[in-house]
Formats: sequence, structure tokens, C-alpha cells
Amino acid sequence: MADQLARNRIARALPKGMELSHFSVLNHLARINEERTPAQLAATFHVTRGAMTNTLNRLDWAGHVHIRPDWDDARRKMVSISPSGRSAREVAIQAIAPVLAEAVADIGEDRLRAALPVLRLLRQKLEGRR
Repeated sequence: MADQLARNRIARALPKGMELSHFSVLNHLARINEERTPAQLAATFHVTRGAMTNTLNRLDWAGHVHIRPDWDDARRKMVSISPSGRSAREVAIQAIAPVLAEAVADIGEDRLRAALPVLRLLRQKLEGRR
């Protein structure tokens, strides 16, 4: 329930036209600063390849990602974030920052930091990594 409520609040704060899935992909690509295949992105976000293709097509249409053929394997594509995508990500972060700041202020930074290791372990367990 907490995840659903958080996603809903963040999605409502995002700039017009940006969906949470768009922001998530842009944020991931900006943080890793490396190209990824659509299949790798789908696995990272635990969605189908079709769902990721849809998200990437929308991001490509908006000019937020570059999609190019893989020079080593023409059957694959490689995805990277564009300068426009970096700008859109920054605008989105500025839009959601007040929502997150309010939640942190209400809960307390120390309590939130204490919960993060437990949530990280839960995520790893559910991903099958532990």
C-alpha cells in the first residue's frame, strides 16, 4: 500500500505528459550513464519487453532517449539518455522534490534512514538475489 500511495503522489507531481515509467527509465539511464538494451531495461524494471518498448518509443518520440542499432549484433538496439532527457529528468526531480521532502520531514530523516537497509534487503529477497 505504501508503494502504491508513493507512486501515486509522485506521478501526480511529475510534469505534464511525463509518466512515472518515463521518469524511472530516464533516472536510471542518467544514474548509470551507460547504454542499455531494451531487454536489459525491461529486466531492471521487471516489466515485459513489450511494455519497455512502449515506454522507450514514447521517450524516443519526445527526444529524451537515443535508440541506435547495436553495431556488434544488428538484431539488438542500444538506448542512451539524450541531453533533452537529462533536462526532463531534472525538471521532474525538481517537481517531485517537495513531495519527497514533505514525507521525509513528517517521518523523520533518522527513522527513514533506519528503514532503508530493511527495505533494500526485502527488495533483494524478492528479486531472488539472496
